[in-house]
Amino acid sequence: MVADLPHILVVDDDDRLRELLRKYLSEQGLVVLTATDAANARAKLQSLAFDLIILDLMMPGESGLDFAADFRKNSDVPILMLTAMGESEDRIRGLEHGADDYLTKPFEPRELLLRVNNILKRVSRTIEVETEPSPTIVMGNAHFDVERGELLVEGAQVRLTTIEVQLLKALAERPGEPLSRETLIERTGGDVTTGGRAVDVQVTRLRKKIETDPKLPRYLQTVRGKGYVLMPD
Repeated sequence: MVADLPHILVVDDDDRLRELLRKYLSEQGLVVLTATDAANARAKLQSLAFDLIILDLMMPGESGLDFAADFRKNSDVPILMLTAMGESEDRIRGLEHGADDYLTKPFEPRELLLRVNNILKRVSRTIEVETEPSPTIVMGNAHFDVERGELLVEGAQVRLTTIEVQLLKALAERPGEPLSRETLIERTGGDVTTGGRAVDVQVTRLRKKIETDPKLPRYLQTVRGKGYVLMPD
């Protein structure tokens, strides 16, 4: 049934690429809708629920970066960002603005499909409902359900991106033990070409959601020369 298939929204101002992506991903068993720009995307998002957004970085009017940052304020739907700029600094900016993954143009369709499937698999694992109580990591007013990937702060659910969930899970599974940036990149399925910078960005974002004072972190600490460690209550 179509309702059971993953729904993808492709946002790109390039008519040819947009149609190629729609056709290719549809042939792979996905339900694909398209939008020509940020405004068109918002209209589609208001009326339909999507499992993943494929978003072009450079668009006329509101850029993909600005759209992602605004969208991420109210939604944790994963974003795969497409960019013609392959420098690591550009990729870091994408992560900083809420992207879960990125792909540099031009790209192989098969690589795009692999990245889409990997994101969808990560999402499905984080939303599985457990019949047994799952372990919870307590960090002051923040409580992280490790199995479900849910973060509550003062009883209210805080939205996490898929990469933030994977990162926090990796640290929560080995509390008190420093994990290197390389280990965290491997655990989150990150891109090694960005080095530890991508992990640093995600840690900074997590601290803002967990710590009372992100500049003086109590729970998600940096261990000089080793990486990061989670120190729960």
